[in-house]
Amino acid sequence: MFGLGTQEILVIALIILLLFGGKKIPELMKGLGKGVKSFKEGMNSLEDEDEKKKDKDN
Repeated sequence: MFGLGTQEILVIALIILLLFGGKKIPELMKGLGKGVKSFKEGMNSLEDEDEKKKDKDN
């Protein structure tokens, strides 16, 4: 995962925990999940449009 080892990931997680606190982390993860879901939906719609154009051209 991006060339990061277990120790680096644990240090990053600890820093995030210290900066945002335990109560904010679920909120942040929920927002991140929504963003990823929206991105995937956008990519899927672009792929569908591309396939429709290819089918239309043939």
